[in-house]
Amino acid sequence: ILGGAKISGKIDVIRNLLPRVDRLIIGGGMTFTFLRAKGLQTGRSLVEEDKIPLAKEILGLPDAERKILLPRDCVVSADTGGADSGHAAPVDRIPAGLIGVDIGPQSIEAIQGALAESRTVFWNGPMGIFEVPAYAAGTIATAKAVAQGTSRGGFTVVGGGDSLAAIHQCGLEGEISHLSTGGGASLEFLEGRVLPGVAALESAAKAAPAKAAR
Repeated sequence: ILGGAKISGKIDVIRNLLPRVDRLIIGGGMTFTFLRAKGLQTGRSLVEEDKIPLAKEILGLPDAERKILLPRDCVVSADTGGADSGHAAPVDRIPAGLIGVDIGPQSIEAIQGALAESRTVFWNGPMGIFEVPAYAAGTIATAKAVAQGTSRGGFTVVGGGDSLAAIHQCGLEGEISHLSTGGGASLEFLEGRVLPGVAALESAAKAAPAKAAR
């Protein structure tokens, strides 16, 4: 599950994960760049205009249509501060003057359904403007769905500040297999990069038997 405001920094993660996962759930602000790549109107929602071609490229990758799960609806509001609690709208009918601030109830239900069939779950990034209570429902529902995956015997990993904040807010710390405080590092690892700390440990492990043999 990948969320957060921007698609920047997650392109290589998506490319690397897509051949390896059964489902790739996308939420948060970067949703709207993907929706624009599909030719949909997104109102005043956050869109990285320069990343639309990359989003199109990702949506055109093998198995993308089958594996990538984009929101079906979103909560739209006139502002992002919480003064307007907003209302749900289908992603293909976002009003021109409004902003997408969270995933909607249909999207939450779709995520819950996908996670119910998953045995390994990795989650990084909020599903909406989580720091505003009025727009936190999607992120909180996702946190609970991930925790339920653990209770069903699955292995769950949560990384990233807002995702961890949601876990803590819901009191679910003990119901996640692994909480990663290195959100950025975990994404680099999922990109397929070699992390310096891991490389050092691997080198030390290889050197240890040689020293013991002496």
